[in-house]
Amino acid sequence: MQEKFYLYARKSTDVEDKQVLSIEAQLVELREYAKRENLDISAEYIEKKSAKSPGRPIFGKMLADIEQSGGNILAWHPDRLARNSIDGGQIIYLLDSGKLTTLKFPSFWFESTSQGKFMLSIAFGQSKYYVDNLAENTKRGLRQKVRRGECPGRAPLGYINDVRTKTIVVDKQRSPIVVAALELYAKGDSRLQDIADFLASKNIKTDGGLPLKKDQIAKMLTNPFYYGHFRYAGEIYEGKHKAIVSKRLFDDVQAVFERRRHKRTTKHNEPKPLCGLLRCGSCNMMVTGENQTKRQKNGNVHYYTYYHCTKKRKKAARCPEPHIRQELLDEQLSKMLNEYAMPRAWTEELRLLITKDEANEQTHNQSQVADLQTDIAQLSAKLQRLLDSYLDQDIERDIYIGKKAELMSQKKTQEEKLSKLTLGQNAWVEPMKKWIETAVSIYKITESDDLLAKKLLCQEIFGSNLSLKNKKARLSLPKFQKSPLERHWLALRASLQNFSQNPKSFSVVGFYNSARTYFIANC
Repeated sequence: MQEKFYLYARKSTDVEDKQVLSIEAQLVELREYAKRENLDISAEYIEKKSAKSPGRPIFGKMLADIEQSGGNILAWHPDRLARNSIDGGQIIYLLDSGKLTTLKFPSFWFESTSQGKFMLSIAFGQSKYYVDNLAENTKRGLRQKVRRGECPGRAPLGYINDVRTKTIVVDKQRSPIVVAALELYAKGDSRLQDIADFLASKNIKTDGGLPLKKDQIAKMLTNPFYYGHFRYAGEIYEGKHKAIVSKRLFDDVQAVFERRRHKRTTKHNEPKPLCGLLRCGSCNMMVTGENQTKRQKNGNVHYYTYYHCTKKRKKAARCPEPHIRQELLDEQLSKMLNEYAMPRAWTEELRLLITKDEANEQTHNQSQVADLQTDIAQLSAKLQRLLDSYLDQDIERDIYIGKKAELMSQKKTQEEKLSKLTLGQNAWVEPMKKWIETAVSIYKITESDDLLAKKLLCQEIFGSNLSLKNKKARLSLPKFQKSPLERHWLALRASLQNFSQNPKSFSVVGFYNSARTYFIANC
């Protein structure tokens, strides 16, 4: 009776098998070999899976069939059957137990003898050595790539893998969208889902056409790759790729992310224009808005909007503050804003002063450049000493990784400051110009009915320092968080008061120098 054979062909998708014959070629060769050797093939098992680790389902089914009813195996080479010690050991055990009678290979000699099993074990060992050695070489290559400042792996959103140079380059179409998403999140009022929806509106979605998942957005927002570093095996490395955002913007995003990561979200309702702007002057709760409808007996219907304390402080006594009509609150806020409106007569002189200082700025930053270069050199030396201490086993790995990330972050911050000074970028100019334009436009905004624009202007000038008490909006500086721009908004208000009292003694130059000092220190 002719012995039955199980034909097994395998093609791995891993890198180590790229030079091995394809499954189609294996099948042709094995069928011709079986016909030439007069072998009876009772079943064919075809698998596309790596053999470097156990767990191949089709291979396991073939061994189970052999263990149950016996048989033989026909394969192209022993490495098609096993590249790990467990699968190789199973085949040797089936030969020892007699369930597996023999193995046939067109490219390898085998007999079911002690010498044949020994040679088969060597072939399996060589296959395993090939996989292990290839893995080690691959890891060594990846480590060398990291040392060169090249991030191995798939490029993040906003970048693409250049297959020609095997580097990561900026995606000119998507990178501006990623930058816009980071800037949007840095403002502090967007959720992860809002960022996902923003990207989806720009046609950046999952493969299924849905908005990106929250964990994907979180990974994007915390990826140091965007400012020039990259994370590999838990460590931060300095990359050679082009950064698309500044370190300062990335730090702002991280601050917002840490503040919002544990924030509970509730059902989103459409807020009234002035909601979230004021706090109650009695209990410190937020002031909310509410629509009311009044129907008269003659059939007339009137719609009103009232603002009042949310009264959410349960343990305290009931808040006594009354509600206030939207029109009255609007009038009070507009009056407060007008105290900060800059006359247009000042703007032309301010612009001339800015232009003059902008032209002379580069001649005054040489000492700052020298100081920054010294700081960068010192940080580089600290990083080298830290690495030497780690290699000498003077410090633990966890301490090394944490301190390395801290020093690299400091170095990147100093490098960005040096880059701005070297390129002559006057970071304070644009924010100051924008501030002047905002101050000049206050009268136009307060005379309009755009409540949302007034709210944004109030937030810029007063921050979260507005309260409502006895139906009167007021500025309460000691209690609440101060606005980032409060200092020179208050300086503007004081200058306007001095100008109105004694216009002859007022100096636009003096006011300009004060404001310029603030912007230089905070931009």
